[in-house]
Amino acid sequence: MILAIETSCDETCAAVMGLDGALRASVVASQSADHVAFGGVVPEIASRRHLELVDPTVRAALAEAGATLADVTRVAVTAGPGLIGALLVGVGYAKGLAWGRGLPLVAVDHLHGHVASLQLAEDPPAGPHLVLLASGGHTLLLDVDGPRIRTVARSQDDAAGEAFDKGARLLGLGYPGGPALAALAAGGDPQVHPFTTPLAGRDDLAFSFSGLKTALAMAVAADAAPPADLAAAYQEAIVRHLVERAALGLAATGRGTLGLVGGVAANARLRATLPGLPARVVAAPLALCGDNAAMIARAALELDPLEPAALLSLDAHARSPLG
Repeated sequence: MILAIETSCDETCAAVMGLDGALRASVVASQSADHVAFGGVVPEIASRRHLELVDPTVRAALAEAGATLADVTRVAVTAGPGLIGALLVGVGYAKGLAWGRGLPLVAVDHLHGHVASLQLAEDPPAGPHLVLLASGGHTLLLDVDGPRIRTVARSQDDAAGEAFDKGARLLGLGYPGGPALAALAAGGDPQVHPFTTPLAGRDDLAFSFSGLKTALAMAVAADAAPPADLAAAYQEAIVRHLVERAALGLAATGRGTLGLVGGVAANARLRATLPGLPARVVAAPLALCGDNAAMIARAALELDPLEPAALLSLDAHARSPLG
């Protein structure tokens, strides 16, 4: 079975999966309480907490799976992208474990992991499909055809998840910002002070959120509408933008299935709006939208282990060739 480790940001994750793709255990040790006072993730704090949590989290995952290290036949780890200090904790732990026990090691791209999370849905996509990946660090359209993943569109500036978090801070909400903004928006009217959809009328495949953040900042400063109405309008503009660009991507690639993955994939308004597209929409399970090791284990099923020499030289990387 596969033991997977994920430490790309502020959650320490471990999962156990059978070689048949059956998920045996998935444990996420959240660090939200450690970062809430700062209104966002502090990289140094995240790295130190990963050092404290990685071994207990791995042990908890093995216990949940009813397994021991003797049952593990392969180790998988997120090598990037992410916070470099946080990644190094997971990579170092996985390298030591794999080398010490003579196990093959699979290095997984975090974004590939998100794409693979679709295969853990109740009715996963089969054959070529387009994926909308919306998270705190990336907003991408990815064309997936078997093992090949090609980037079709990316954000010109910020990511959708970062836009949600910054919007929450502008509205004086807590951390994590995305869920807090969505909760406030649920009681607001998006028509009271609507925002212009980014890149409206343009048919090039790209995303942009910086102008929308500025528009919200100006509206908050001018007290243009009650906070709940501003939150609802801001969320609606983000969702409209994501849906419009996904529609363009479907038309450009000719794909009939759209996958939705990443932290923003948990947003209820987005999940309710995407099915209006002329395509079959498959969303990652809610529990696997955020960072988790189950998706890393699933991606590892599609990848070859590193050669022994490459295992020793494996390093973390802050950026992905996909993003």
